[in-house]
Amino acid sequence: MLDDFLGNFGNEVGQLVTQPNIVRTLTVVTIAIIVAYWGSRFVARGIVRIAQIIAVRADNTTNEERSIQLRRVETYLSILTALIRAIIVATVTYYAWRALSPSNDSTAYAIGASAFIVVAAGATVGMVLRDITAGAVMIIERWFHVGDYVRIEPFGDVSGVVERVTLRSTKLRSLNGEVVWLHNQYVQGVKVTPRGLRTIAVDIFVNNKKAGGELIETAIATMPVGTMKLAKKPDITRAEKWGEGLWLFTVVGETAPGREWLMENYFVESVRELDERHEGSQVMVRPPIIRYADAAAERSFKRAVRLSRK
Repeated sequence: MLDDFLGNFGNEVGQLVTQPNIVRTLTVVTIAIIVAYWGSRFVARGIVRIAQIIAVRADNTTNEERSIQLRRVETYLSILTALIRAIIVATVTYYAWRALSPSNDSTAYAIGASAFIVVAAGATVGMVLRDITAGAVMIIERWFHVGDYVRIEPFGDVSGVVERVTLRSTKLRSLNGEVVWLHNQYVQGVKVTPRGLRTIAVDIFVNNKKAGGELIETAIATMPVGTMKLAKKPDITRAEKWGEGLWLFTVVGETAPGREWLMENYFVESVRELDERHEGSQVMVRPPIIRYADAAAERSFKRAVRLSRK
């Protein structure tokens, strides 16, 4: 039965190719596809322009909820660009085929050509369908949006800011400026950095509140601020007595992903050097304690960590 089916299918394709008008039809349809493709690019540019305007508003707004909504719209426009281009190409191809094929043979031509294309490009179509399926799931479940800083699993070293999302692929811009393209089917998981910032806290124990505060303020004054550095100068969020002759200072800073060393190394080393040059005895009594201090994470772990009442 299978041999008969393959034989009949081969005969149908052979008859299709030998039709006198099929070569001319395929040639004109191919040209129409190329013209439609380039025409769709102009339409896509208009949508991209709108997305760029929304991106500027999202970056400039001070309302975090509003920023998330605008980035969500920007993501949907990015997806819409690819869909509209596909629809334009498909529509032009269909009407070009109908206009050039005889009415009595158009259906047979369409079926035969479709079968030929599926056989010739089966592997490519399958890969694209897997990308589209994975992309649709990510978009529906809102894994991330344009403008988010993400790390892609299972590729530990693939990370960056999402610049574009379509049903088929995702475009990232890494911190060193590299552009990364990913097929959506290979995205097994995503780590999203909230607000694109890492919150680092440094706990410092000192034996003199006034001297310790001056050391910390001096170190804070030298911290660099910028988009790829610290979001703002670190803050002293706590300065309280911790015991007899002991005070605890907590300094919190927000850094861009990959710039945690500004708080973990640069700031801590600055405080140590200032303490060593301090006149008299050293102020710090123990090495600083470095930890993450994300408020949302602390709330979640507060629910997870259950201390005994005894």
